[in-house]
Amino acid sequence: MSLIQVQDLSVTLGNRPILKHINLEVEAGKVTVFIGPSGSGKTTLLRTLNLLQLPTQGTLQVDGIQATAGAIQKQTIQQIRSHSAMVFQQFNLFKNLTVLKNVTAALVLNKQLSNADAEKRAKEVLEKVGLLEVADQYPNTLSGGQQQRVSIARAIAVRPKVILFDEPTSALDPELVESVLNTIAALAKENITMVIVTHEMAFARKIGDQAVFIEDGEIIAKGPAAQLLSGTVPGRISSFVNSLNTTTVA
Repeated sequence: MSLIQVQDLSVTLGNRPILKHINLEVEAGKVTVFIGPSGSGKTTLLRTLNLLQLPTQGTLQVDGIQATAGAIQKQTIQQIRSHSAMVFQQFNLFKNLTVLKNVTAALVLNKQLSNADAEKRAKEVLEKVGLLEVADQYPNTLSGGQQQRVSIARAIAVRPKVILFDEPTSALDPELVESVLNTIAALAKENITMVIVTHEMAFARKIGDQAVFIEDGEIIAKGPAAQLLSGTVPGRISSFVNSLNTTTVA
């Protein structure tokens, strides 16, 4: 069943077309990976899925809530964003709050849970990502990999319909990448719907159900990740995949 449907979606900034007539479906419980050259529009498409970027043409539907370009109300934006959580390249943690408070903040501010219940859930998800022991520490005491895993814990704590990842390892030193990728891979085994922009081809092949190759603002190809990212698909997709260094995920 499709959780997200995108129809004839375009984004233009100034006079520059960024996305061109995108048609896409994201299945519930599946992992969709966006791949393609830098500047191809992957992140813009990801941001459009929760209306951080508004489309200039077409429609977006998330869990039955539809947004039509040119007629998107504030309430629609709030409803669609309530179904998703985003993990950015930079960690975007509150530096003046402990790890635990970073995870509980959205739950409490949005009145989703009481303080006690929010703290209980936060500890559960911090344990899931292997960070319960640093719950009382502040972000600046953690490694980059740990901070990104806190961001992931914060995302899953609100129990969204879909988690959107924008190149979650791009800001990390190479030795810290594996722990973050393994955390995401573990979530994939729980059938959490995820859309991930990544250049980590081995990782994408391992956890991706659907791969979407984007170039110059257009979807050039989409299909099963294992097949599309095998490096044997003729043409520029194969050239792109084979040009990237691979990362092994345990």
